[in-house]
Amino acid sequence: MRSKLFVPGSRPDLFAKALAGPADSLSFDLEDAVPEAGKAEARRLVGQALSSPEFAASQKILIVRVNALATSHFAADLAAVIGPRLDLLNLPKVESAADIRAAAKALAVLEKKQKLPRPIGLLANIESPRGLRLAAEIAAADPRVAGLQLGFADLFEPLGIDRTDAAAIHQIQLAVRLAAGEAGLWAFDAAYGNIKDPDGYRAEALAAKRLGFIGKSCIHPSQVALANEIFRPTGDEIAFAQKVVAAAEKTTAGVFTVDGRMIDAPFIKRARAVLVIARQM
Repeated sequence: MRSKLFVPGSRPDLFAKALAGPADSLSFDLEDAVPEAGKAEARRLVGQALSSPEFAASQKILIVRVNALATSHFAADLAAVIGPRLDLLNLPKVESAADIRAAAKALAVLEKKQKLPRPIGLLANIESPRGLRLAAEIAAADPRVAGLQLGFADLFEPLGIDRTDAAAIHQIQLAVRLAAGEAGLWAFDAAYGNIKDPDGYRAEALAAKRLGFIGKSCIHPSQVALANEIFRPTGDEIAFAQKVVAAAEKTTAGVFTVDGRMIDAPFIKRARAVLVIARQM
């Protein structure tokens, strides 16, 4: 999931275009992109789209960002969008493991009612000081949690932290990646608000990739190609991973070298993950 394109739930005119586009995943937004007066209609439109033959036939990862657990919209959002074609429920404003468990319980009830063949995963947003402090607990709170996603706007703006401060961004990215890693999960990078600054998007995405993030959110279709390019394994990365895996299969040694680099279990695991991504590409 290199790229995840946000699609306002209140804009059905964009649904088909997004589905036909190059983004690996689509995140239909019922939260920030939809004004209060339009919440009910947006959830109806998204639920209708997810039930359509076009969406059923798509190979994209389909996500819905619902309104936060504490809002009056959460239960209605779930009831409208839960179905066999929803892959991940994006839960905003997560502040504790208890939030995850409550969302997981609500999901389980609806899945049982609809007799869904597989559980729907949770993508937990880390976008508050408390959520950041408890990120590792949030990641490990329930087997449904597939990954953690950063949200810089909600995290930085109330505190007056400069969104362009690369040092601050790097520190938060690393903290969230380590929290996800402790639970064996992936981490996904935040949206970048300035669509007229592709160089800024690229720099932030490259920094996230170096920290082990699997992809980055896109708020405009113009950002999708950047995310797809940056988070795709390079030819050199794939070639080295192939050498590592081939060498690992031929030796019983716990430690060996490939191209002069020491290789042991963590490197082999990473190489195999790179090859899985390469095959998916």
